[in-house]
Amino acid sequence: MIKAVLFDLDNTLIDLRKLKQMSIEASVAAMIDAGLNVPRSKIMKTIDRIYREKGVEYQKIFNDALKELIGKVDYKILAAGISAYRKIKSAHLDPYPEVFPTLIKLIKRGYKLGIISDAPRIQIWTRLCDTKLQHFFDIVISAEDTEKKPSKLPFKVALKKLKLNPNEVLMVGDSIEKDIIGAKKLGIVSALAKYGEPKEYAIGFERKHPKPRIKPDYILKRFSDLLKIL
Repeated sequence: MIKAVLFDLDNTLIDLRKLKQMSIEASVAAMIDAGLNVPRSKIMKTIDRIYREKGVEYQKIFNDALKELIGKVDYKILAAGISAYRKIKSAHLDPYPEVFPTLIKLIKRGYKLGIISDAPRIQIWTRLCDTKLQHFFDIVISAEDTEKKPSKLPFKVALKKLKLNPNEVLMVGDSIEKDIIGAKKLGIVSALAKYGEPKEYAIGFERKHPKPRIKPDYILKRFSDLLKIL
């Protein structure tokens, strides 16, 4: 019997791909307006490449891009990009539809809830607070606390904190390679957040997803499908 549900955060509880794309597009427009005399397409390609080299959570993205594009960090241009990014993030960072009511129902049914994310600890908690999700979870585990998925370690830590066996826990995530394979290494039940898969390319994320070799136990076409399988 399932007693706890673990979630990936980005593209499982919140649509980070869409948010990242919108934020970067606004930032590039703001930097051009502030005096960055470089074609928009070249700026976007440079940012995309740096993200894919250093990870979508990389915090110095505009610094590195400016150094490559104009040979230095122009702080007027940098500030314009950061300001535009923050405005979009603040206005559009929201959970997927049905997240709030579904989590509330799961808690009322007695399930423990947790998060296992590869994002830095401060980014996880910032996103949870920004979306008003910070009080829903019994445990929150970042890669800084253990290792990145699909390592067994973050899942082992979650089981230990929850004091549960693998067959008593369900892992929900959008990535076969990280969330599903990571969970199955320990025998944790898994559900693929199909709604979180990319419908189109977003900057900083992989363009192609290989055909999965391992299948999840369940597939969620919408977040509220959790209530049907639990």
